[in-house]
Order: sequence, then C-alpha cells, then structure tokens
Amino acid sequence: MKKIFSLLVFSFISLTVLAQKDFYELRVYEMKFGSPASGLHNYLEKALFPALNQHGIKNIGAFEEWSQDNPSKIYVFIPFESIIQYDAVKKDLAADQGFAASSAEYNQITTDKAPFSRYETFLFNAFSGIPRLLKPDAGSQVFELRTYEGYIEDAYLRKVKMFNDSELQIFKETGLHSVFFGERIAGGQMPCLTYMLSFKDMEERDANWKKFSAHPEWKRIVGLPEYANTVSNIHRVFLKPLKYSQL
Repeated sequence: MKKIFSLLVFSFISLTVLAQKDFYELRVYEMKFGSPASGLHNYLEKALFPALNQHGIKNIGAFEEWSQDNPSKIYVFIPFESIIQYDAVKKDLAADQGFAASSAEYNQITTDKAPFSRYETFLFNAFSGIPRLLKPDAGSQVFELRTYEGYIEDAYLRKVKMFNDSELQIFKETGLHSVFFGERIAGGQMPCLTYMLSFKDMEERDANWKKFSAHPEWKRIVGLPEYANTVSNIHRVFLKPLKYSQL
C-alpha cells in the first residue's frame, strides 16, 4: 500500500511539473502552386481557430513568410497549457459538432482544388526559463523563427542550458523580444530547439541583434568551454502575421 501511495504521489508531482510549462504545436503548410489558398485560410480563420478558442486555447499564431519563394508556406502556432490539454483538446474537437459544421466547406474541397501539398507538425516543451508564451507587442510585424540543431543530444542540451542560465536574460536586456522557446520533442532536424522573436520592423530587429552581439555577458559566455560546439546548424525564417493571427 505504501509503495502504491508513493507511486501516486510521484505521478501527481510529475503531472504538476509538466503542467507548469506550455506545450506547443507548430504546423507548416506547404502551399500548392496554382491552387487557391482561400480554402485553408477560411478553415483556419472561421473553423479551427474559433473552435480552439472555445476549448480554452488562446493566442494562436498564423503567419506567412516575408520571402516570395515558391512554394509558399503558412505557419500555424498553437500554444497549449500542457501536453495533457493538447491531448484533451484533440479528442474534444473530434467530437465537436459545431466544429464539424464550420469545417464542412473545407472538408469538401476537391483534390484539384487542394490548397496545400502536405503539412509538417512539430511539437515542443517550453523552456524552463520561459515556461509560458509571451504575447508580442501590438503592431509587431516581423517574427523571426529560428531552429538550432545540435550534432548530438548532449550538445543540444548544453545549448538549452546556455539559454536558460544566461542567454534569455541577455535577449531581454537587448530588445530581442521573445515569443516562445521550445525543446523539440517530435518533428524533423532533431535534436534541436526552436524559438520565435518579434519586432515592430526589420530596422528594430537589426539594431537589437547588434546590441546582443556587443553585450559583454554574451561575449563572456560564448567563449566558455561548457558551451563549445553546441550548435551545428541554424535555420532562420522571417514571418509576418496574417490578418486573423492572434499574435
């Protein structure tokens, strides 16, 4: 009996710890060239986002790339309070008749009018240093999404530690406005972390990155042996919010 009680207490503590950090889903839709994108946009704006809001999910982001490259991509960022909520909301949406009705037009799109080829899903646990989403200032028009790959798990974990222990504070002091930081637990390019910053424009972005590079604490920690070879590759994309984005 004592062993069972101990296991129950451990499980409760574990779930409590998990619930203290956000759980994020990032979808990247690769749009189909020559096919109307309106079907996806209408679905996101008029069906999925309202349904998620009704189930307690707020501050959902929707973005497109600043570049005009083809195929274009649509990014959807969904913040959950925990992995438990993520699972519960997925089940709730499957049984939600109102969501089914509002999704009917989207579900009836024919194959020749499909708006996207495929979409990728990435899942993240929030950093302990920024356990909750930070909503950007109104009017932010430049969102910088960065992914840092580590060549092995230890390198990636050391970079996470570098952020949590020092780098996040430097970001705050130099105007690199954090939106989220996530440890990727599912998706490509692993092991890796992903984070998003927001700025009012590209001029602010460039000026504040220069402040970061010149910050004395950054210059100190970047040379520490414990953080050597933590990043093997960096992927960066600039995004702008769509009109129905809640970020």
